[in-house]
Amino acid sequence: MEKFYNREIAGRMLAKQLKHFANQPNTLILALPRGGVPVAYEIAKELSLPFDLLIVRKLGVPHNSELAMGAIAIEDTVVLNKDIIQDLKISKATLMEVIASEKNELNRRNIQYRSNASFPLLLNKTIILVDDGIATGATIRAAIAAVRQKKPDKIILAIPVAEKSIYEKLKPLVDEIICPLTPESLYAVGVWYEYFPQITDDEVIQLLKKNRV
Repeated sequence: MEKFYNREIAGRMLAKQLKHFANQPNTLILALPRGGVPVAYEIAKELSLPFDLLIVRKLGVPHNSELAMGAIAIEDTVVLNKDIIQDLKISKATLMEVIASEKNELNRRNIQYRSNASFPLLLNKTIILVDDGIATGATIRAAIAAVRQKKPDKIILAIPVAEKSIYEKLKPLVDEIICPLTPESLYAVGVWYEYFPQITDDEVIQLLKKNRV
């Protein structure tokens, strides 16, 4: 089974497929923290492009937080997985409670990672969205919707691995998608890496600072 050694190697592999964007003006990489940040840092370094963070929070089902019933992003962007909400009979009150909790965490991370700096201007820019892999697609759909609101010229999705069915659903939502691995069954993103440690808040902040030096 083909795998990546770690997120950094995955980022360098993606950079090779994105080399036509190297040194391009009006091009910005947006990483989804925390796992997407080491991937994006390597791409930004290889292509001499700036990168910033797009903070997105998964809306986990109560008592099964790994199962996403949706996701939220900047400026109250909310994307819901209505099938899961209906199948599990999630009440509106429960949904709103989870959204409120995740908004608090989104705001906390924005302050911690970006010192609450204003979000970069995306108008007429080429945006390369980066994560370390896609499981359900809820988080990345919220990210795409949030970016789309800012009226960029193009949205490029760059991810090391995504389940094939999710990959096919995402293709119409962006201008280009780079994804080297599209297995029929994903199981979990970490399965596709030899080394897949938890990324800390400090690592996110340090990589963001290093890119800006």
